[in-house]
Amino acid sequence: MDQIIIKDLLARGVIGISDRERSQPQDILFNLVIFTDIKAAAEADDVELSVNYRTVSKQILAYASTAGRYTVEALAEDTARMVLEYPNVAGVRVRVEKPGAVRFSRSVGVEIERMRS
Repeated sequence: MDQIIIKDLLARGVIGISDRERSQPQDILFNLVIFTDIKAAAEADDVELSVNYRTVSKQILAYASTAGRYTVEALAEDTARMVLEYPNVAGVRVRVEKPGAVRFSRSVGVEIERMRS
């Protein structure tokens, strides 16, 4: 299976459980691997036959800015569900991280993999 990669997509949004975390937007980092077959797109040199990573990225940025989720787990699940709605997507690996959320760490987060059922 071919892979389309979106690496280090930085969004801003409200995420977290404490009052401090919910009081203002913070950085949210997304990394995705989208499993799909890109052969037809490559042969025709036509992005419409593939999964347009720009379109996916814009949707994730827009969603993250308004979702107001409490957990990175929920945000990762929402993101996977959105990506699986695109035609030709067989599966997706989503990593969602909160940079600087825990002292002495670069970031904390989750990584999930979901396949089309």
